[in-house]
Amino acid sequence: MKIGFDNDAYVKRQKKHILERISCFNNKLYLEFGGKLFDDYHAARVLPGFDVNNKIKLLQALKDQTEIIIVINAADIEKNKIRADIGITYDQDVLRLIDNIRAMGLYVSSILISQYTDQPSADVFKKKLEMRGEKAYIHRPISGYPADVDRIVSDEGYGSNEYIPTTRPLVVVTAPGPGSGKMATCLSQLYHENKRGVQAGYAKFETFPIWNLPLKHPVNLAYEAATADLNDINMIDPFHLDAYGVTTVNYNRDIEVFPVVKTILERVTGQECIYKSPTDMGVNMAGYCISDDEVVCEASRQEILRRYYNTWCDYKQGLVDIETARKVELIMKQSGISLEQRRVVAPAVEAAKQADQPVMAIELPDGTMITGKGKGLLNAPASALLNAIKKLAGISDSILLISPIVLEPMLKLKQKTLGSRNPALNLEEVLIALSICAATNPTAELAMRQLDKLRNCEAHCSYMILSGDRAIFRKLGMNLTCQPEFISNNLYFG
Repeated sequence: MKIGFDNDAYVKRQKKHILERISCFNNKLYLEFGGKLFDDYHAARVLPGFDVNNKIKLLQALKDQTEIIIVINAADIEKNKIRADIGITYDQDVLRLIDNIRAMGLYVSSILISQYTDQPSADVFKKKLEMRGEKAYIHRPISGYPADVDRIVSDEGYGSNEYIPTTRPLVVVTAPGPGSGKMATCLSQLYHENKRGVQAGYAKFETFPIWNLPLKHPVNLAYEAATADLNDINMIDPFHLDAYGVTTVNYNRDIEVFPVVKTILERVTGQECIYKSPTDMGVNMAGYCISDDEVVCEASRQEILRRYYNTWCDYKQGLVDIETARKVELIMKQSGISLEQRRVVAPAVEAAKQADQPVMAIELPDGTMITGKGKGLLNAPASALLNAIKKLAGISDSILLISPIVLEPMLKLKQKTLGSRNPALNLEEVLIALSICAATNPTAELAMRQLDKLRNCEAHCSYMILSGDRAIFRKLGMNLTCQPEFISNNLYFG
């Protein structure tokens, strides 16, 4: 993988900029953290060289000054909203975030349940947190929010919210996903802090869109494709242009709400707002750390292509509407990208047509294309993966990596004991079988050692594979896409 982003420079510059922003507000800053705190694979794909855990590592560098509030929308708890990339509900992800953040030596002080309207599942979640010794708070919806500033900045508005006590200069407000109420939480806290005589401030940390790149730069277009289902649109920040005569990029929701946010900040603090634009509110330094623009542009074009296939698969499964899929298609055309630029697609599709069987193709680091057919005991992803690691290890195709002695009891357990109607082993089962064989078979052990070499490799399947196999490819660090086609006419896809 060619590197196009200076990660070390980014962490240093970002840390310095956040400390400078804290000093602007009497040493008390509420920092809204957008995007993912862990595992930001989108950023790593479009900015090659970006560490997927940059945000948490940045906070580690500031850990003595930082505490964290995690916000979750009560409505997301009630409807069991799923975080699609890891397949767990938002409330489960809050628990996962707390454990992972604390394992990194950082301080999670409290959890806020926002938009609370007496949802029974939110009550259960709050009680669960409190039974484990966590500090959990609730905020109810404020009538007229966000337009009725007089009501919002009053005892009937923010004043009716529970105050969350904090003790450190930097308070990071994060969430498992969008729409959780991070900004409202920050502004509510500012109201209560100022009532207590603390002149706290607010800032926002979003990696995308990158404000000092052009509006139609591939990095920013890739972000728009990634958030097509949220109706986010990148725009020139008119407030920044008017105030400074400088063109910067932000997204529609922040631009639309800025006049209201600015008014609220001035009412809360009783002072003129230091921010003249939504761009001013941000602290992101990523644009300054791109070391090779062409590498970054090409990586972003490939990400747009991946988003194209993923969105059409989501549409086929009823997860997004047709407008979302067409929006990503339009972004692809705006970028001047053709489907042929995703090289791994044609080998999978053509091989599937010729064989009349499901096929997956994997592009190895040297550009070699490897395919695998779904037949017998192996589905197409498992077959392709085994063929790929054989190629990387220099093992002949004729050599069996998994012994029948291992396969037989696994198949018996799966079909007879557990009652599975699918005789084929999925990818996770195949890798477990391979690892068992590797304990006594040097050839299987050699093949296992090749798995790390698949990181950042591209893969494409001729049908929509199941979530379990998708999760394995994600854990291996591979970039997977699929044709928007079901493997069969069966209605149950799971």
